[in-house]
Amino acid sequence: MKVQKPQLTTLSVTRSDLEDFLYYEAALLDAWQLDDWIALFTEDAQYWVPPAGSSDDVEPKATLFYVADDYFRLTERVKRLGKKTAHVEWPKSKCRHLVTNVRILEGTDESFSVTSNFVTYRSKGGSTETYLGHHIYYLRLIDGDIKIRKKVSFLDVDNINEQGKVSIII
Repeated sequence: MKVQKPQLTTLSVTRSDLEDFLYYEAALLDAWQLDDWIALFTEDAQYWVPPAGSSDDVEPKATLFYVADDYFRLTERVKRLGKKTAHVEWPKSKCRHLVTNVRILEGTDESFSVTSNFVTYRSKGGSTETYLGHHIYYLRLIDGDIKIRKKVSFLDVDNINEQGKVSIII
């Protein structure tokens, strides 16, 4: 079943609109609709996954990140994950991205920063991995659509030794 994009309910964006957008993003990732997912980003976007247990102010210039992609690298990641040669994800794992506690940190009519908690389950090869943490989104309203300018996914664990890797998009 193809995931449908939510429509904004008002001219100014509400928390409910932002929640619907985050739920839509999660549904796209669960359905492996990565081309539709990448379309949610601005062309100057960044996607970061800092080391497990990092503080909110960590920067890729100061430490090694699991993921520190600009838009070009993110599109290349999406292309790679869509190919059979991406052995770690072929066949595709089953994922569920749960989003909770959505809060607007700050915002204007066209720019918002939003945080949410997440739990992502990945099931493949007889085992299920659990990733939990929080996201910080920096969003823009462009021609009536919400777009992601920057997404930072913080893993709220001490390490990922049990999981071993992050091969999915959290």
